[in-house]
Amino acid sequence: MFTKPGTPTRHRGLPMRARLTAVPVALAAIALLTSACSTQSGSATPQATVTVPAAAKAVTASGSNPASAAHGSAAPAPPTVAPAAPPLASCSTRYLGGSVGVSQGAAGSTYVVLVLKNLNNYPCTLYGYPGVALDAGVPVTPVGLAAAEDPTTPRELVTLAPHGTASALLRIMTTGDYPPAACHPVTTQFLQIIPPNQTVPIYVGYTAQACAKPVRILTVDAVRPGSGSS
Repeated sequence: MFTKPGTPTRHRGLPMRARLTAVPVALAAIALLTSACSTQSGSATPQATVTVPAAAKAVTASGSNPASAAHGSAAPAPPTVAPAAPPLASCSTRYLGGSVGVSQGAAGSTYVVLVLKNLNNYPCTLYGYPGVALDAGVPVTPVGLAAAEDPTTPRELVTLAPHGTASALLRIMTTGDYPPAACHPVTTQFLQIIPPNQTVPIYVGYTAQACAKPVRILTVDAVRPGSGSS
């Protein structure tokens, strides 16, 4: 190494080879220090956090949320209750046929079974007493008083299936048991039958003696299932 004449030499430290060797070591140390600072600086920076709701954490493997499923189907559906069937309608006179069944006499009276038949293709009901009178003439006209209801036969609901029958027992007292002036007997040709809870009558041919005076000679029972008997 050359020096300028008159300039003092300053190589009092390490020899040249040692100094050249120390340079890479110093560079490596600087690199490690820089890396350590970078690592510490990076870890010191707070990371953004995301709050996950508990319901979302409970997602099943199939991808469904049990909380949602429980909310939608935890309570069982109420049982289906079939609506009650509407009550059957009363039998209309329009769809009823009338006839006389068994008839027989007893002491001072004649008992006649009145039969009502459902002519419709749908069931219906009868409840109570029919209205009954003895009729004569043209046009047909009631003679005397209509039948009284016999309270010893209480009302009951009778269901008539299509073409089913019901009956009521009619008692006709003998007009000869009354004084002619009090009864004024008249021969009649028809029975007028008004079904329970109806207003339109059914006329059935039947010959009998009635009192034209206000004498009660007719009594009728409540309707019963079947064609009846005396």
